[in-house]
Amino acid sequence: KVQLAESGGGSVQAGGSLTLTCTVSGYAYRRYSMGWFRQTPDKQRLGVASIDLDGHTTIADSHKGRVTVFRNNAKDTLTLQMNSLTPEDSTTYFCAADPRPMNWEPNTGRMQRILDVWGQGTLVTVSS
Repeated sequence: KVQLAESGGGSVQAGGSLTLTCTVSGYAYRRYSMGWFRQTPDKQRLGVASIDLDGHTTIADSHKGRVTVFRNNAKDTLTLQMNSLTPEDSTTYFCAADPRPMNWEPNTGRMQRILDVWGQGTLVTVSS
């Protein structure tokens, strides 16, 4: 089964940028849709950005214009570039993988079902 490991979290000042990387192990990488999710104070996980197996990319409405997501099939990674960070972006970010399309709602970030595989998360802290 595929395993996910997030990296790149840390502390940054408001207005700054961070790049989060999800590294995938397990040769089934190319058979999974991949995405990034953020944790809310009540422990929900809401979508930020994802790329399905067919290349379909979804970006949360709340993050459009500030994030870029891309897959590197040669390196088995999914990268999330976040710009113009604010303290409200401070939370833990999780990488997820699923053999089916991610199917989450870009206007709310809510998933339509529990996704198959999750990483341990990486913490982002944005100071004002």
